[in-house]
Amino acid sequence: MGLFWHVEGVDEHEQPFHQRGYVSELKGAVHVKADLPKGRIKKVYAEIPIGIKENERIFLNGYQTWTYSPEYKRNEKVRGVNHLPLFLINQFSLDRYGDYHFVDYHKEGNLHGFSWCYIRDKEQYRLIASLDELPGYTIFYYRRKTRGLKLVRDCEGIMCEGSYPLFDLYFATGSEKEVFDGWFNEMGVKPRTNEKIAGYSSWYNHYQNINEEIIKKDLEGCKGLFQEGDLFQIDDGWEPYVGDWLMADLKKFPGGMKQQADAIHEAGFKAGIWLAPFVAETNSYIYQNHPDWFIQVDGKPWKDGCNWSGFCSLDLDHPEVIAYLEKVFHQVFDEWGFDLVKLDFLYGIAPFGTSKETRAARMYRAMELLRKWCGDHLILGCGVPVMSAFGLVDYCRISCDVTLDWDDKPHMRIIHRERPSTKQAITNILTRRGLNGRAYLSDPDVFFLRDENCELTEAQKDHLAKLDALLGGVWLMSDNPSEYSEEKRKRYYDYRKLMEAEDVEVHEDSGVISYNLEGEHYILYL
Repeated sequence: MGLFWHVEGVDEHEQPFHQRGYVSELKGAVHVKADLPKGRIKKVYAEIPIGIKENERIFLNGYQTWTYSPEYKRNEKVRGVNHLPLFLINQFSLDRYGDYHFVDYHKEGNLHGFSWCYIRDKEQYRLIASLDELPGYTIFYYRRKTRGLKLVRDCEGIMCEGSYPLFDLYFATGSEKEVFDGWFNEMGVKPRTNEKIAGYSSWYNHYQNINEEIIKKDLEGCKGLFQEGDLFQIDDGWEPYVGDWLMADLKKFPGGMKQQADAIHEAGFKAGIWLAPFVAETNSYIYQNHPDWFIQVDGKPWKDGCNWSGFCSLDLDHPEVIAYLEKVFHQVFDEWGFDLVKLDFLYGIAPFGTSKETRAARMYRAMELLRKWCGDHLILGCGVPVMSAFGLVDYCRISCDVTLDWDDKPHMRIIHRERPSTKQAITNILTRRGLNGRAYLSDPDVFFLRDENCELTEAQKDHLAKLDALLGGVWLMSDNPSEYSEEKRKRYYDYRKLMEAEDVEVHEDSGVISYNLEGEHYILYL
């Protein structure tokens, strides 16, 4: 197995150039560079002949944390949004949540993904992973007809002169632990914390319908169940509009957010708060009064989705945007006193690159700014292109939002791969488990024990709670524990013990997870 690489572009005189080469040894770290003339890159791609047997499975990581990312059979396809009517796509910006606006689904192959992929034969893995995405996302395409991988560096239009890193890759074969340990060791990436966190989020019971009384009631309920130092996180709904972060919605929270953080601390918990720092809904003050703060396309702000009143992306290169966000984080941490921020919809900051900065480099720059603004305070990342968060956030979502039923409503199942779904979240918990404790501690989203306002069966709730505890580093619920029966309280403590499990191993072909806990060996059936 070798790698054939190609680069195409135009020089400063608009004359085309084309270089190609071959790498025969694909083992460990492989760095492919080319000496390019002064000009502009049009294409960088590589081809690797690689066979996938009928019984093998291939995983190609989805674009961002919410993107559905299962293991595939070799003859399956990834569905985009082209099956939807164009007027629906445009009206609701359905092509903005993932990679649909810049990846042509099925043009290059029937399956594709970002940053890493693996081929699994029972317990044996063949991993091919990027070591550096700054020069552009590495997009992997599996092409059934040619039985090979095509790798594309997402760097079209970038100016070049001299040595350019076409691909920085890591190749490994072995057990799951061997290949993922090897990859992260080669990158030099380590998690910022090894402290798992349990607690509460307001979202999956109340959604945006929160106020001081609701939060106070749930906080009181958590006092009788939680441990000191657990997380109590106020999710979306505290702000007047998404994008306006400098004050609370005073109709809902007349005492303001410092009062909320103080109350959480008095209860003995870490105080968390939700923000979507890089986007703003169209009803917000900053959108209405600072339209120049937003990424412009064809003279209009780039709309990144249909949540809330529709939302648009802030321009990372606008100095007033930077000043505003610095002020926001200073207020959240230094004036209000929160300990953790859940930062959501982060992909919105980098829908495009420029001639000097790739889409991926822009995303990395934004994540590094967040780390700088947050200092040593805790970040839970969400809605972010996955590898961009490695080593920069303390905790990170690895799945879409769970739903109060198994797979959401039928009309929702036809939209993008980032849609909410408990079923799809569980798949991502399993396929992205290699990130937990290596890139950060993973957030598999919440579990449920309550009976009211939840349509999951008892078996589904049981499965979700156990997987979250065994394969994640964040274990949150949205219930009010004061409504728990003694039986539910006991189940909560039994599930929580699973966070202490050791030697956790997933055996897909056997359909089990094995683990050790308190000196005993256990098996959980998938």
